Amino acid sequence: MALSRSARLGALATAAASFLVIAASSAPTPGADGIGDPYFPQLGNGGFDARHYELDVAYNPDTDRLDGRTTLTARATRSLSAFDLDLQKLEVTRIEVNGRRADFTRSGDEIHITPRGTLPKGKTFTVTVTYGGVPEALSGPIVFGSDYGWMKTTDGVFVACEPNAASTWFPSSDHPSDKATYDIRIKAPKGLTGVSNGRLVSTYDKGGQTVAHWRESRPMATYLATATVGRFDVKTGKTPAGTPIYVAIDPVLADSNSVDVYGVTAEATDYWSQVFGPYPFEETGAVVDDMPQAGFSLEVQSKPAYSAVRSESTIVHELAHQWFGDSVSVERWKDIWLNEGFATYAQWLWSEHKGIRSAHDSFLAGYNARPADSSFWQITVADPQRDTMFASAVYQRGAMTLQMLRERIGDQAFFRLLPAWTKLHRYGNANTADFVRLAEKISGQRLDDLFQTWIYTTGKPVM
Repeated sequence: MALSRSARLGALATAAASFLVIAASSAPTPGADGIGDPYFPQLGNGGFDARHYELDVAYNPDTDRLDGRTTLTARATRSLSAFDLDLQKLEVTRIEVNGRRADFTRSGDEIHITPRGTLPKGKTFTVTVTYGGVPEALSGPIVFGSDYGWMKTTDGVFVACEPNAASTWFPSSDHPSDKATYDIRIKAPKGLTGVSNGRLVSTYDKGGQTVAHWRESRPMATYLATATVGRFDVKTGKTPAGTPIYVAIDPVLADSNSVDVYGVTAEATDYWSQVFGPYPFEETGAVVDDMPQAGFSLEVQSKPAYSAVRSESTIVHELAHQWFGDSVSVERWKDIWLNEGFATYAQWLWSEHKGIRSAHDSFLAGYNARPADSSFWQITVADPQRDTMFASAVYQRGAMTLQMLRERIGDQAFFRLLPAWTKLHRYGNANTADFVRLAEKISGQRLDDLFQTWIYTTGKPVM
């Protein structure tokens, strides 16, 4: 079939217009300087997906200076002319993209990087940043009014970064929605131990320094990375069920240690593996440091970090986070109850498991202890706001929500739901709506009213 001249011209015009649309859509553009999380708009970065971090850090406790080189392997999710990384305060001396020197500028906590050529959509690239300085801990109301991040101790440093302090010590896409695997090498003076995530690959001496190489082969959010340095008594082995375990305890705390950190860690890891599904990482453990001024513990991936000797209940809380928070991470920080409410409920389940108190009685104790006019009931758990994202209601009312859910749908459905949740979103990210949908699917019930009452509405619910 032949086309008329006017038809041919029309076809050519259509083809030309289509080409222009395609060309415009594929033209390289800069990546966004943040993923748009309402609580931290400039955390994370757009235009690429972080895949792997190689962190080489050298720390001098005498001067508190950190010298580092970070190589990030990432995949471009659009055609990039430039992109950003997050880094707070530290001085950058050189950046290379795919082995070639790149231009960069700084604006606040953002590094704006312009490679020599376009980074095509779908292609993997590397960016290497050389930097150094004295990292500064963050402060403010977010983490119970405590400092957090890179915190100097008497013999080294305690590193616990939730929610936004990973970028105080390495350049990154510093948001939990952009997870990656890690190789972390920590160089510190001989006699000190550098502890990080995953499995210890090697340790070797170099001059007056010791280098510890750690590898986390499972995807990890930036805030869960650590490079804690100090004097530690280290105990390794396996849990009764066979999971490798590494526990490092500051010897200063040895005499005051009334909790068997190693034993509780092993027992709880195995028990949660039965309740929540298979343990998601290669190793379990703990880092217990003499850092009482921090006043908190953190669910560092594979090795929770405790700023002093903590209770058995705290240990089981942080280990529950290995499933709820570490393996299944929040999509946005407003969903933090999916971490803290679940880990708090795990403490109630532990008491129930030990025959101390049922989860129902733990619920009643918390519910009855707070009068209706308490400020506790004025936090919207499903969106608690940035400065109050770790308010007690996120923990306790979050746990109450789970107990109400358990009593509504019954034990059989509830204890199918927990491992189904951790399996469905293993090593990924999820939000509250995802959890509600799965709970409704497994229970066969409409649950909008329950979640509306307990996490989306302020005020004390009427029993």
